[in-house]
Amino acid sequence: MNDRQFRLPRKDSKPETNDAVTGALSRADLKRLKANTQDSSVQQTDAISADELDELRRHGQREQVGRLPRPQDPDVSATESISREQLAELTKRGEPNQVGRLPGPAAPRKSRFGREKKSSRPRSLLRELGIVVAIALVLSVLVKTFLVQPFWIPSGSMENTLVRGDRVVVSKLTPGPFDLKRGDVVVFSDDENWLESPNVERSAIANAIVKPLQFVGLYPEGDDHLIKRLIGLPGDSVSCVPGERMKINGQPVSEPYLYSGDEACDEPFDIVVPQGRAWVMGDHRSGSSDSRAHDEESGGLEGSIPIDSITGRAVAIVWPLDRMGGLSNFSSTFDKVPNS
Repeated sequence: MNDRQFRLPRKDSKPETNDAVTGALSRADLKRLKANTQDSSVQQTDAISADELDELRRHGQREQVGRLPRPQDPDVSATESISREQLAELTKRGEPNQVGRLPGPAAPRKSRFGREKKSSRPRSLLRELGIVVAIALVLSVLVKTFLVQPFWIPSGSMENTLVRGDRVVVSKLTPGPFDLKRGDVVVFSDDENWLESPNVERSAIANAIVKPLQFVGLYPEGDDHLIKRLIGLPGDSVSCVPGERMKINGQPVSEPYLYSGDEACDEPFDIVVPQGRAWVMGDHRSGSSDSRAHDEESGGLEGSIPIDSITGRAVAIVWPLDRMGGLSNFSSTFDKVPNS
């Protein structure tokens, strides 16, 4: 036996008990076997040709070539096989990834009871959206009830201070933390039945949409409300003669807010405002059905409105944009009026 190969024992010879049967191997094959058997961690591999092995060496690849751990291994995730063409393409690119079987899609997560878990992201988004909407509605109701409320102007009785269709913001803090003052523009409910019919009539379908929005403060009210300027407080004496200035507690007042061309009154009146009530008049005196028109010579008892009916003080116009601005109570007009 020379140094180039090993020979198998003859058939008639009895091999030693501890010797494995061997075949003829070249020295190069022997070295490759030794290299493969020295590393116990190397997994079983598929045979590749010498040309393929040389090609990998020329590209400096260090990947484990052949077969990756078998799928039955519980610690190994599912894999997909790749062809020799894909292997050659990866080799050309010099990819540092492991060559062989590529990882497959991750197994679906399972719950503790063995059922697959479904993504809860859409449900979570819907829940969060519902919470946000609920909070917004609650806040809107609170703001509308205690702070401010939008109203629309149904008539021209307050021209040119307010015109039909204006949207105003009404402060609910007056009356309340802040006292009513002469000159305030006030919104009040029609508890005295001044309106023969609602300012606007809607279909049942429209009311089903508008009423809930009005309740939460997202749509301006005004269907059964009126808006006028407060002229007399409880106990005030208010009188007027056509062609002259109106007098409050004997003090003549100059009214710069009157509609152009209008006088303070077109018919004479002299009343005393009852306790708990207020005397209101429109700025467009010739086109306003206010306390004067409903008093019927009762001396102020029937023409005045209950202070409890006053919803609040209009503080600003918010729509349309070209009319946006604050509303004045013209305090200088009434600052010389003595208290009753």
